[in-house]
Amino acid sequence: MAAPARLSPLRLLAFGGPALPLAALTLPVFVFLPAHYATLGLSLGTIGWVLLLSRLWDGVTDPLVGWLSDRTGGRLGRRRPWVLAGTPLVCLAVWFLLVPSPGAGAAYLLGWSFALYLGWTMVIVPLTAWGAELSGDYDERTRISGWLNGLAVLGTVVAMVLPVVAGTADQGTSDQGGALYVIALFTLAALPLTIAFLLAFVPEPKFSATAPVGFADGARIMRANAPFRRLVLAYVLNGLANGLPAQLFLFFVQHVLGEAGMAGPLLVAYFISGIAAVPLWLWLSKRFGKHRVWSWAMLWACAWFATVPLLEPGDGTLFLAVCLLTGAALGADLVLPAAMQADVVDEDTVRTGTPRTGLYFALWGLATKLALALAALGLPLAEAAGFSAGGPNDARALWALTLLYSLVPIGFKLAAIALMRGYEITPERQAENRRLIEARALS
Repeated sequence: MAAPARLSPLRLLAFGGPALPLAALTLPVFVFLPAHYATLGLSLGTIGWVLLLSRLWDGVTDPLVGWLSDRTGGRLGRRRPWVLAGTPLVCLAVWFLLVPSPGAGAAYLLGWSFALYLGWTMVIVPLTAWGAELSGDYDERTRISGWLNGLAVLGTVVAMVLPVVAGTADQGTSDQGGALYVIALFTLAALPLTIAFLLAFVPEPKFSATAPVGFADGARIMRANAPFRRLVLAYVLNGLANGLPAQLFLFFVQHVLGEAGMAGPLLVAYFISGIAAVPLWLWLSKRFGKHRVWSWAMLWACAWFATVPLLEPGDGTLFLAVCLLTGAALGADLVLPAAMQADVVDEDTVRTGTPRTGLYFALWGLATKLALALAALGLPLAEAAGFSAGGPNDARALWALTLLYSLVPIGFKLAAIALMRGYEITPERQAENRRLIEARALS
């Protein structure tokens, strides 16, 4: 088999570019949005349930967009039309969701969340499927995933730093409102530019037309794909473990540590650590295999999260160390599972003869959003335990918040690690799958 072609840095930058502004709409918004809408009069419980409903909406849109993009044809290709159609919807919804009027209520939050997540799905699901199709090589796929998710982490850092640099105190009804205002402007400026760069410099790989598999038959085949089931469940559990702290971070820093002024620098440190660690995880995965290294990274994060309950008010500097050390594991969480998912698609293609990358990556995106939706339940759980965003809070309420922030996520990560034991797709098995796919294409 010929050595796989490596994509140029320019092409990888063009492919991964849209992830930079899109990332601003994930964790940063997840951190700032609940606190801002709470200042508009919504309770934490209401906000949590609205966010959960908006993620359940993704249960309809994600598989549908993935399935349809696999079946899309024409001069523009399979993925481009969806990316083009989704971009203006994202831009419209970003403004109304992130810069709400003072009277915005639960219905407003739900409606514009629905619109944003639909547009986001129309862009990101075809984009990630496109990336999986750019190469069939085990290690090159990790490299592609590294660029895409490295730029996503960079976008997260930019979204955290911009409000601080811009000085947003007068731009919104609260600090969180000002941050959301700046994030909205950044997204509206950067997303159309990066999409144009993508369309100009990244070709869609040609694919062999095959008899399409129906949606119901495809779902049945995916259920029989054991590596897919194992990987997606581990990903949901780990995503839930990451989403809970993200949802509760501002409240933990403000009410438990009493260090509200350090929230921005702490978040930036966390994400910069994630970016810096990506080359290390890529090197280790090439040497030891993706699933093993991902498990090691999750175990590393667990060890440091276990120290959080020992922190006391005023321990902002110690918590900075925890953010840096757990942030390093973030790079592995973003890069390695996505590269593994591309290998799982090959497993399906070998059995069916039909490349259904879009549908698989739609379900992958749905798993991501499901994890964040379940993590949103941390807000009503904290409220049920007596915690109040406005304070004051007694020791019992603060301990419940700390438990949800640090110790509960460890349990989810350990369950994900257990699922990765004995994972079936090794580099050797993936290479054999690619040989069979390429031989079939030539026959």
